[in-house]
Amino acid sequence: MTNGIGTDKFDLAVVGAGIVGLATAFAASRRGLRVVVIDRDAQANGASVRNFGFVTVTGQERGAMWQRARRSREVWREVAAAANIPVLHTGLWMTARRPESVALLEAFLATEMGEGCNLLTPGEARRLWPQLAAPRLLAVLRSTAELRVESREAIPRLAGWLESRYEVRFLREAAVTSIDVPKVETSRGIIRAERVAVCPGDDFYGLYADRLASYALTRCKLQMLRLANPGFALPAAIMSDLGLGRYKGYADLPAAAPVKRRLADEQAEHLANGVHLIVVQSADGSLVVGDSHHYAATPDPFSHEKVDALILDEFSAALGIAPPPTIERWVGTYASSDARPVVIDAPNDAVRIAIVACGAGASTGFAIGEELVDSLFGAHR
Repeated sequence: MTNGIGTDKFDLAVVGAGIVGLATAFAASRRGLRVVVIDRDAQANGASVRNFGFVTVTGQERGAMWQRARRSREVWREVAAAANIPVLHTGLWMTARRPESVALLEAFLATEMGEGCNLLTPGEARRLWPQLAAPRLLAVLRSTAELRVESREAIPRLAGWLESRYEVRFLREAAVTSIDVPKVETSRGIIRAERVAVCPGDDFYGLYADRLASYALTRCKLQMLRLANPGFALPAAIMSDLGLGRYKGYADLPAAAPVKRRLADEQAEHLANGVHLIVVQSADGSLVVGDSHHYAATPDPFSHEKVDALILDEFSAALGIAPPPTIERWVGTYASSDARPVVIDAPNDAVRIAIVACGAGASTGFAIGEELVDSLFGAHR
């Protein structure tokens, strides 16, 4: 093998260099295990770099997902400092324009998930952020739990840091064709590893396709935009009423039912296109805005202007300002399941498969990586 690692033996081979794969490599490396990461692309190109870079805790599904997000946020803080990954801003402002939404936010605050959150009146919110001009604003849920990185820069930097700090080996432009531990066969030769973690993103027709078929996975396509610098700084990531019907930490509460009914009456087209609002800010002041959700086994690769218009319509309603000019657009896809947010499967004692099936890889990946390593090597003490 010409890559220089064919004769080496590893404790763990990770298939897939997205955030879940890199998080798994980190969890293993910090135990002192020898790790190789194998990926078919020359560089990060999938969902892990086509998102907001928004590590979201508030609104994650109650229970395991919320706990995973809390743990992942702590690891992100540690890794970002060590790997020189800038945290561009922190926190979340969930804006509410309907009385039903305010009631839901009050119910949310009464749960354990409301830790670190408080409700701002419109006057309090505008004193803290004078540019917030939404005329129908009734309240803002302010959370201190979140952080934001620039994913297209953070993921390559994380990989480089794992390579330099922990001597994680990377075999890129290599497809894994079969796994028979300790032999991992790739298009560039054989790797030998005692354990294997398969983190394939939304590629569930390749390795272990027969096992993954039982989980009824599909793909979700999303549209994203980058808007020019508006001339002011956001106080945090911004979301709106549409997110209350989508994020399960809110949407599964009994108080969500009136919100969902009103959204269905007033914003049916937004809901039909899976539109909800997230706005985050980059180091140059530009805004990353999205997104939409369309589901298919193979989504079309095209960005539709009607969908972008719906996203920007919600931007204007939530912030009360006209959107700055669009300077960039892109489409992403990720794995999706109606039945479970995360698939973790064990084909045998030496192999684990992990797929985040709800678009929360950046928010939960580090916790999932620790779970995989604990499962393969025993709980770390």
